Amino acid sequence: MKNQETINLSKLRITIILVVTALILSIPLIAMQFTNEVKWTLSDFVAAAILLLSAGFGIELVIRKVKTGTLRTVLFVVILLALFLIWAELAVGIFGTPFAGS
Repeated sequence: MKNQETINLSKLRITIILVVTALILSIPLIAMQFTNEVKWTLSDFVAAAILLLSAGFGIELVIRKVKTGTLRTVLFVVILLALFLIWAELAVGIFGTPFAGS
């Protein structure tokens, strides 16, 4: 029975990751309907979805595989830091790479 509970919990967390990603991506989609200052293309949505899903599934993998609290926390911080730095680079180009936006 414990194995079935673990599977159900994993399915729930994956569903939560997908729903939260969709909700975050709906913010610029809705904003585009009301202002011309938000101009996302399909590639912007795809890139954001890949980033958010990668971070979400990375955290899910850490939850499943890492049992030590300290190591788990460090990995969470690394994943979220990578997400925010990549997002900032794509948005405004804080590092000046060819992938920078604007």
